[in-house]
Amino acid sequence: MKIVILDGHTIVQDDMNWDSFRKFGEVTAYDRTPYEEDETVRRINDAQIVLTSKVPITAAVMDRCPNMKYVGVTATGYNIVDVKAARERGVTVTNVPRYGTETVAEFAFALLLHMTRKVAKSEQTVRRGDWLKSIDFCYLPVTQESLFGKTMGVVGFGQIGRRVAELSKAFGMKVLVYTRHPDTKMESDNLKFVDFDQLLRESDVVSLHCPLTKENQHMMDEEAFRKMKPTAYLINTSRGPLVKEADLKKALEEGWIRGAALDVLEKEPMEENCPLIGVKNCVIVPHVAWATNECRSMLLTMLEENIKAYLSGHPIHVVS
Repeated sequence: MKIVILDGHTIVQDDMNWDSFRKFGEVTAYDRTPYEEDETVRRINDAQIVLTSKVPITAAVMDRCPNMKYVGVTATGYNIVDVKAARERGVTVTNVPRYGTETVAEFAFALLLHMTRKVAKSEQTVRRGDWLKSIDFCYLPVTQESLFGKTMGVVGFGQIGRRVAELSKAFGMKVLVYTRHPDTKMESDNLKFVDFDQLLRESDVVSLHCPLTKENQHMMDEEAFRKMKPTAYLINTSRGPLVKEADLKKALEEGWIRGAALDVLEKEPMEENCPLIGVKNCVIVPHVAWATNECRSMLLTMLEENIKAYLSGHPIHVVS
């Protein structure tokens, strides 16, 4: 059995390795693979098992790699694999659900608190000596906002969306949820399922937690931003193309919303022509919401379990 890992760098760095996978067969691990069909095919060659995070596995790649029988996506989102083509060719595709539930939900609040409580900005003023010059025991270099009593709008209600809703309630926030499959039995005094327009109109924070589909690409566009409160914030720890970046730039510069914090972008890594570079009140971090040491270790374990289950004839977490 030959196993090829196309882009393992983000998971396995100096503190981890792929050694535990060698019990399944011969392992060839690449840190990165260019997003080019010929090079992807060359590296897969005659391997039966392929692991990928962001390297596309298209119908053409499958046709040129007929020995490939299993594709393990090393993440929850699997839009980089043509699952329809995989199903037609008998290729099993799996993902890794739930490994980032806690870490991504935590990070959504890290981004929100960064914008509302402005800890970093306050700390920077102390570093430059402003408190040394103050005659007051405390001074107020920035304006802060409390989350208590505000409304969190959660778009998407999978594992991460539900955890964000729970954390929101712990902060004393009301929660509005937009999802394709609302469960009204879960409603309470501070959690309601609403349509998308109502969520945009009434939320103080809109946090995205849905998979990327053809239907929801650019769901956050000019029309959506104009419906939001001018004091509202956007958080995206889901998928970059959910947000139309040119429209977000306009929304921030013209004051349709107060701020945005993004862990993901339309093009990753960030490109020089990204319209959000340098935009005021726009926080961008490099797709790191999931990447705690604990989460990466859990991801490795779950990938191993996926392959073991597949080889046993009882695959789990199948998306194809």
